[in-house]
Amino acid sequence: MTDKLSEKDIENISLEGADEYPVMPLRNTVLFPQQVIPIYIGREKSLKLISDYEADDNKKYIIVVAQEDGSIEDPEIQDLYSYGTLATVLKVFGMPDNSKSAIVQGITRVKILDYIDTEPYFKAAVSTISDDPIKDEHELDGIVDNLRNSFNDLIKVVPNLTEEHTGMLSNIQKPNRLVDRAVSLMTLPNQEKQDILEEVNVKKRIEKAISIISREMQRIKLGEEIQTEVHDEIAKTQREYYLREQMKAIQKELGEDEGTVELKELENKIKSAKMPEESEKVAMKELDRLSRIPTQSPEYNVSRTYIEWIADLPWSKSSKDRIDVNEALKILDKDHYGLEKVKERIIEYLAVRNLKQKRSSDGNIRGPILCFGGPPGVGKTSLGKSIARSMGREFIRLSLGGVRDEAEIRGHRKTYIGSMPGKVMQNLSKVKVNNPLFLLDEIDKMAMDFRGDPSSALLEVLDPEQNNVFNDHYLEVDFDLSNVMFIATANSTDSIPAPLLDRMEVIRLPGYTENEKLEIAKKYLLPKQYKLNGLKNKEISIPIQTIRDIISSYTREAGVRNLDREINKICRKVVRQILMSETKTLKIMPSEIENFLGVKKYSSFVCDKKDMIGQANGLAWTSFRALLALVGLDWLISQ
Repeated sequence: MTDKLSEKDIENISLEGADEYPVMPLRNTVLFPQQVIPIYIGREKSLKLISDYEADDNKKYIIVVAQEDGSIEDPEIQDLYSYGTLATVLKVFGMPDNSKSAIVQGITRVKILDYIDTEPYFKAAVSTISDDPIKDEHELDGIVDNLRNSFNDLIKVVPNLTEEHTGMLSNIQKPNRLVDRAVSLMTLPNQEKQDILEEVNVKKRIEKAISIISREMQRIKLGEEIQTEVHDEIAKTQREYYLREQMKAIQKELGEDEGTVELKELENKIKSAKMPEESEKVAMKELDRLSRIPTQSPEYNVSRTYIEWIADLPWSKSSKDRIDVNEALKILDKDHYGLEKVKERIIEYLAVRNLKQKRSSDGNIRGPILCFGGPPGVGKTSLGKSIARSMGREFIRLSLGGVRDEAEIRGHRKTYIGSMPGKVMQNLSKVKVNNPLFLLDEIDKMAMDFRGDPSSALLEVLDPEQNNVFNDHYLEVDFDLSNVMFIATANSTDSIPAPLLDRMEVIRLPGYTENEKLEIAKKYLLPKQYKLNGLKNKEISIPIQTIRDIISSYTREAGVRNLDREINKICRKVVRQILMSETKTLKIMPSEIENFLGVKKYSSFVCDKKDMIGQANGLAWTSFRALLALVGLDWLISQ
C-alpha cells in the first residue's frame, strides 16, 4: 500500500490531536516507533478496520495498542493500555482462511485521550508524546555506550540475536531510536515493553533497558549453570547404573545377590534404633531367619515388614519437655474461656510433673491418667491439644468411638496375612518420639463383641505400674509406654468398665452458662467464623443481644457446638447477600434473626416468667442416677 517510511519522513509527520484514528488492539506485541512488524488479523473488528483502511485512500494512519491481557478474545476499552503507537500499514495480504496479515510500521508514541466510538471498531482521539529535552549530553553519551556494550554481551548468549543486529544498532545515533530498537529485538513480557514505550525521559528509558538486559544475562547464565548441573547429574546417574550392573555381576560371581545388601541395610537400621538388649536380640534373630528365606517367597516380605516395624519405633528418641506453669496457664486461658476448676487441676498436674522431672534421679515420672468427662462441645479434645502445646510435645489423637476389635489396640499376630501393630504402636512410629501426648478420644464409645474387648486391652496401656512393658501382639517385644502422657475424653463415665475407670482420674467439664456462651461467642466463635467465611469485621456486625437471642432461642446444649453452627449459618447468608446485592455492611439485629435462622426452636419456660409455687413444671436427669425433680418443691421422686 505504501513504501517503508524513512526516519526523515517520520520526523516530518505532524498530527492534529482532535483527529480520529482507528485503533487496532494487539495480543502479545508492543510496537515501537520506526519498528516494522508483521501482524496477523483474524478478529472481526480488526478485519473490518483493515478493510476500511484499504478501501479509503485518504486513511494514512492507525493506532496500534497492546492488550493488558493477551488471552482476551474480544477486548473492551478497559482491557487496552492508555499509550500506543501511531502506525502506517505498508502492505496487506489475504490468507486462505479469510483472515489477513499486514505489515505495519510504527511512527511515533501517542496517548489515547478519549475513545470516540467502539463500533464497528475502536476509534480514538490521541495526542503525540514528545521526549523530554536532554540536559546533560556527556552523561547521556556514557549511558548510551553502556547500553551498546550490554546489548553486544547479550547477543553473544542469546540464540536469536546475531552480529547483524550489532551492526544494525551501531548505525543508529539517536539515543531514543537506539533504546527503542534494542528493546524491540528482545523477547520480553508485554508489560516491560509497554513500560519503556510510555517512558518520556530518554535517560530513564535507557537505564530501564540496561537493567532488563542485565537481568536477562543473569537468567541465561543461571539457566546454563542449571543445564550443566542436569547434564552432570545425568552422567552421574548413568555412571552409577553402570557400576551397579557391574556390582551385580561381581556379587553373582561371589555367590551374593541384592538381598545381601538389603539385609545389611536392615541390620544397620536395627543397630541405629538403640532398642533394649532383649528387643534387639529378637530383631537380630528375625533378621537371621530372613537371610535364609528366598526373596521370592511370600514369607520373605512378612519377615522383612516385621523387622522394618520394630526398627522404626522410637525406642530412644524423645522430645524435650518445656513445662512452664505460667506459660501453660496463658495458653489455656487463650484457648478456652471459663473452666477455672478444670484449668486449675491441669496446672496442678503439670506443676507436679515439672517438679518430679527436676528431682527424679532416674527420670521415671509417673502420674495419673486424666479423663475429661463432659457433654459434647465443651472443649475436651481441644484441652488436650492445648496441654500438648504448653509442654512442647507431639500430639496424637486416637478416636475410640465404635472400636470393637481388641487388635486395634494390641495388634494382630504377625502370622496372619496383612497383620499390623495396634494403633498405639502405629501412632508412635508415625510421630517418631516415645513421649507424645496421646489423646484417647471418646473412650466411653468402645464396644465389645466376638473379636474381643478393647477396653480390657487398654488396661495395660493406661496402668502406670505395668505400661513400661507393654507387649503388642504383632511385635511380641516389650515397649516402654511410661513416658507417654495419656489423656482420655468421655461424654459419660457410666459405660466405661469399672477396672478401666479406676485407672483414670475423671475431671468433669460442666456445661457453659448463658453468659459464658456469650463470652465464648465474642472471643472465639465470631472471629473463627468470620475467617472461615472470608468476612471482614467491617462487613458484619452481630450485637450482644442478638447473640443472646441465638443462645436462648436456637440452641439448648451444654457446649457451644450448635451455637457455632448457627453463627456459621448467619455468616453464610451474609456472604450471599454481600455478593448478590453488593451490600457493604450488615448488622444483624434481634428482630432479623428469624430471616437468617428461621422460626425460633425454643421458647422460655412459663416458670421463667412467673413463680408457680407448688406446681410441677419440669423434669431433670443426672448422669449419676435417674431422678425426677418437681421444680418448686423440696423433694425428689427417685426412679
